[in-house]
Amino acid sequence: MVCLILIPGYIYFQPAAVSDSVELTSEVKEGKFEIFVTSTGELKAKNQTEITAPGAQLREAGIYSELKIEDLIQEGTVVKEGEYVAAIEKNPIMTKLGDVSLELDKKTSEFNQARLDTTLTLREARDELYNLKFAVEQAKLEKEQSRFEAPATIRQKEIELEKANKNFIVKSENYKTKVKQAVTKVQIIQSDLSLAKSKLERLKTLLGNLTIMAPKAGMVIYSRNWNGAKKIVGSTVNSWDPNVATLPDLTQMQVITYINEVDIQKVKVGQYVEIGLDAEPGKKLEGGVIQVANVGEQKPNSDAKVFEVLIDVITKDAELRPSMTTSCKIHAGSYPNVLRLPLEAINNEKNLSFVYKKSGSSLTKQEIYLGALNETDGIVYGGVRKGDLVLLTLPTDTTGISLSKITAKSAAPKPKDDTKWKERWAKFQALNLVPKSNQNGLPPIPSTP
Repeated sequence: MVCLILIPGYIYFQPAAVSDSVELTSEVKEGKFEIFVTSTGELKAKNQTEITAPGAQLREAGIYSELKIEDLIQEGTVVKEGEYVAAIEKNPIMTKLGDVSLELDKKTSEFNQARLDTTLTLREARDELYNLKFAVEQAKLEKEQSRFEAPATIRQKEIELEKANKNFIVKSENYKTKVKQAVTKVQIIQSDLSLAKSKLERLKTLLGNLTIMAPKAGMVIYSRNWNGAKKIVGSTVNSWDPNVATLPDLTQMQVITYINEVDIQKVKVGQYVEIGLDAEPGKKLEGGVIQVANVGEQKPNSDAKVFEVLIDVITKDAELRPSMTTSCKIHAGSYPNVLRLPLEAINNEKNLSFVYKKSGSSLTKQEIYLGALNETDGIVYGGVRKGDLVLLTLPTDTTGISLSKITAKSAAPKPKDDTKWKERWAKFQALNLVPKSNQNGLPPIPSTP
């Protein structure tokens, strides 16, 4: 029976109150107690080869804008090494190529002009030096011929020879300076010309590399954007995020799943996982937790925080494919022989856990020691015995019900390791060279030599 209460702006469903004469009870049971953490996940290859646009070349070319994927082969296509995979838009590179071609033509003209100017300038300087050299020779002859002349004439010829020599020396030094200037000028323009040629060649190479080929043989799986959406025709890549697709290694698969913040403390590296496939409900796979994220993340369209967990699939199956949806049942703890109670029977008050224990017609508010919990029950290791009856609902009248406290201390039961699973897990790690991690999924601390 359900009571419908109408409140302005709300519709509130309230279960009908249990009749005062009805008491719901449960027995304290003994037996195996297991803790599971369930979630949904998605298959992915543990190792994969990225198919990317030439990101480093784009950065070298100074192209940081988004480039569209113009064409992309169908996901799931098996390709051979060197076969066509995708095409990235070329317009920005073509524009850049045109600019660099114009710059190259300009630098080529400047280089040719500099060589002509240098040739003409140095030719004129050399002609002037030849003339000055002849002037020195002539001054020498005139001085020799004047040795029989008057002293004043001789002195005049000596002065003219000194002037000619000095003028030749000065012009010779000037010529050397002009040669150095011309060589430097040509070298600078030649360097710019070489740079423009190199830039043009890089852009031509980049243009060719925008037709993406498979780096190795494999099955093409589309890469994902930061928001999880697959990259398809019309999606973009850039120099910092050039991934287009992947070639997964289908021999080693993993499940990526997300555990809510309430359950994440139960999940540890090395735990056994039962994996189901939505596509094949009858098929069951086995796996083990390989990594647990230390930091949570916000779930899209939700206020809940989740933690990424990676699970290695140890069952070999050639039909497994990336992106298949899975169900994950993580075995978070197993207690072989413990007392347990339904969660509905357990009450808490001021750091005290207790139950209402029924014995005949009398009720006792009994303190209990509470251990691990699962989705339905909790382990009890003090205060009650196997077969005791406890209330699942609060008594209607608690007047006169006294609290019975536990007098003897007892240790909380510990989960029992699955030895066979641990041996199989260790063997799988050794065969697949999986590095051991601590319970938080961090790399191991190197041992001291």
